[in-house]
This record gives sequence, structure tokens and C-alpha cells, in this order.
Amino acid sequence: MSSSRRTFIKTLSSAAALVTGQSMAKPFVPQPFSIIRDLKKISPNDKIRIATIGMGIQGNYDTQAALRNPDVELVAVADLYAGRLERAKIAFNNPGLFVTRDFREILARPDVDAVLVVTPDHWHDHITIAALKAGKHVYCEKPMVQHLNEGKAVIDAWKKSGKTMQVGSQRISSAAFQEAKRLVQAGDIGQINYIESNSDRFNAIGAWNYSVPPDATPQTVDWDRFLGDAPKRPFDPIRFFRWRNFKDYGTGVAGDLFVHLITGVHFVTNTLGPTRIYSSGNLAYWKEHRDVPDIMTSIMDYPKTDQHEAFQMVLRVNFANAGKISNVTRIIGNEGTVEFSENNLILTKKKLPIAPGYGNYDSFFTFTEPVQQEFVRQYDAKYPPETRTAEPVKEVRFEAPKDDDAHAKHFGDFFTNVRNGSQGTIEDPVFGFRAAAPVLACNESYFENKVVHWDPVTMTQKGPATTAPAKKKTPTKKPTTTKKPIAAVSKK
Repeated sequence: MSSSRRTFIKTLSSAAALVTGQSMAKPFVPQPFSIIRDLKKISPNDKIRIATIGMGIQGNYDTQAALRNPDVELVAVADLYAGRLERAKIAFNNPGLFVTRDFREILARPDVDAVLVVTPDHWHDHITIAALKAGKHVYCEKPMVQHLNEGKAVIDAWKKSGKTMQVGSQRISSAAFQEAKRLVQAGDIGQINYIESNSDRFNAIGAWNYSVPPDATPQTVDWDRFLGDAPKRPFDPIRFFRWRNFKDYGTGVAGDLFVHLITGVHFVTNTLGPTRIYSSGNLAYWKEHRDVPDIMTSIMDYPKTDQHEAFQMVLRVNFANAGKISNVTRIIGNEGTVEFSENNLILTKKKLPIAPGYGNYDSFFTFTEPVQQEFVRQYDAKYPPETRTAEPVKEVRFEAPKDDDAHAKHFGDFFTNVRNGSQGTIEDPVFGFRAAAPVLACNESYFENKVVHWDPVTMTQKGPATTAPAKKKTPTKKPTTTKKPIAAVSKK
């Protein structure tokens, strides 16, 4: 961690608890965390009072989904663009809604029980840790952190706080993902050996070229606060409103889209994560105003565990796919395949017969006639007729109920745990980091052109496995014959 980043985090932590201020112009006076920790415990009959930090696209969608749950109330929002603060009052029909550019004012309010952290990725760890220390429950958008070395600090802060935390990859709360998990765990596709998942697009907004408001100026946008510990740059509204396109603030297609795919796979298979990650890609179509690829493919190797056999997973995002787009996850086993998206699922069971068969494109016809006859005799003795026929291919389709609302359900799980005083959410920080780490490793692999080795159990990065070169045998005596070249010892 760089010196400037350490200084930034230290400064942020020391000022994380502040007195409540109704005006953004009020000076901030530091206060101890103790004044916030004595919050009234939420009873099952009380409303949960939420505040959203980051009122961009996802911030609005998250807030709406949260409010679709009963007994939840929005009491405050924070954003760095003045227009979004004014818009929030209208969008949520509350002219008196507390708004601020400084998230620390949110954390200082005793009427805020839980915060939604929906900021650019480089702020996730800072605000989450500060919120947990301030006694708030936290719903943090994916990916939980921007860099591999930030995950454990968030996990530690969560454990120490005793508060509820949910990471926001809401698809795993959908009926289709729940059904996929049930089928895979029941062994309906046999042993998993390969998984593929993709999320392609072909339109400007899908490629994150979001609209930039014409009133975006240094007066309406808090540019310095947005930068935080990112490299200092002159004001640039493109970077502010399209931050996903820049690695200083976002995590590219891996952190934004791979993380949804990998979260679903981890949920369905009960896996802890891969040990080896490699990425390849390029900037193929959307070349302006971005420094992250618009096409990326990553290969991940998952080791054998008590939950599953070893398998390989391939993830792909293509923002320049002008062909047919079918964004699904396929989990392939030795007895079938389950293919699913957020709204539907197809299970195909296809089990091979025990007998391998012979003939056609096979070596059988190359044997002599006597050998063929002996082969058939032995084959018939080993494989009776009932072992030679495969089970009929079986297809099962599942459609999610029309009223299935994965986003609201994901928040529902969060709020249930908040009310129960539990930390056992469906996507807690440990699960969230185990999903985030491999996709962050995808970026490291891409930008540094290397294979990344990861320990999914300890959640730490490893160096590549090394094998000591074979030792040369030392001759016991000087040879007397003509010298011959000594074979070179291979080195890995």
C-alpha cells in the first residue's frame, strides 16, 4: 500500500464520526464513535431507517429495491453531484429529505440504522469500514473492494462491529439461482467438470457511455472528494459520470460483470474459489474515454474440495458483440447440464451407458477376423444388454414466478438479519470477498500479463508454484572415452 493511500485512510478514519449537520456549509467537528454506538436496537416492529451514499444509476435502483420491503424508510442521501441531491427529493417524494455531499454527515446521524454504499469502487472499502465503525449496518455494492489487498480489512471491521453486512450481487436471491443450487447440490448433473458464463452487450449505454449533464462543473460536482486516494487530475466530467471506464475508480468488466457471474457460480456450487486465474482481452470497439478493455475472457482453475470435483471455469464479456447475444451460465457435469439466467433455467440430463460400444470410427475394424471374434466374446461377457442402452435424455425447464423480485429479496435478506441482530446474510463479506478476489485477479492478470495464483481458503495471493530443477549427476571418475554432449537440464 502506497504512503499516500495510508495517509488518506488514516485521515478518513480519524474523521469518520462527526456531529450531525443539517446544512452542507456547516463546519465539521470531530466526535468520538461512542456517541453513535449506543443506537436504539431495532425491534421487529420498528422501521429500518436507511441512507444511500451514492445516488447514481445503481444507487437509485438499490434504494427503490430496498423500499419495496415493508417497514423501511429513507432518511438521508449523499452524492457528489448537486443535481442528484435535488433529484432525490423529487424521486422519493420527500422535499425535506436530508441531503449532503459528505458521507460522514450520514454516518453521524443517530436516525440512520443502515447505509447503502453505492459509490465508485475505489470508495467501497473506505466508506464501508467507516460506516461499520460508526455502528451502521451496511449494504455494499459489488465488488466489495477495488483491490485484492483491501478485502481482509473490510472483513475484520465487519466482524468487530457485530453489524449486519450484505454485498450487492442480487441475482443469487432470484428463484432461478435458488433452483439451480438445489439441482446441482442434489447431484442431478453428476460431477461438475466445466463452467462457462458470459455477459455480452452491444450498445453505447451498455458499454457505460452514460449521459453527462450539461451543468456538470467544479461548482456542481465535488471533484476533489470524488478522487479520494485516486491519482489527482483536473476536473473531468467524463471521468466522474463514466467512472466505470477508468481503472483509477472502477474495476472494469471483470469487477462490474464477471463478479455477478462468479457470485452465482460460487452460490450454486458451494465453492470457495479458484487457485489459478488468467485473463486475455483488448479494447476493440469503444476505444474513446476509457482505459479498461471492452472484451475480456478469463480462465479459472478450481481445485477439488469436499463439495465438488476439480473444474475449469471460463468467463467472457464482449461489449462489441453484434451477433446473437445469449447471456447464460452453463454448469456442465458428467451426467447433465444446467443452463440458467436470472429468470429461467433448463436442466438437461444425459447419462452415458455403462458399455462403451465398438465399431464405426473405432479401431475394431483394424483387427484380424479371429481377434474381432475374441473381442466380441469378451465384450458380451463383460457388458450384458441392459448396460448398453443410455437413459433417455431428460429436459426440465423452470421459469421464475412473474412476481419474483431478486433485488428486493436480496435487500429483504439483509433487513431480516438486521432485525434479528444476525451477521448471517446470503452474501456476507467473506462470501463477497471470495467472489470479488478472483475478478480483481482477472484485472491484475490482464494489465500485468501474468497468471495470478490465489488461495481461496486463506484468501491470500500466492506466488507461482516452483519446482526445483533436477540435479546433475556428478561422475564418480573422469571418463576416459571421447566426450559426448551432456543433455541440458530443463528449468521451469
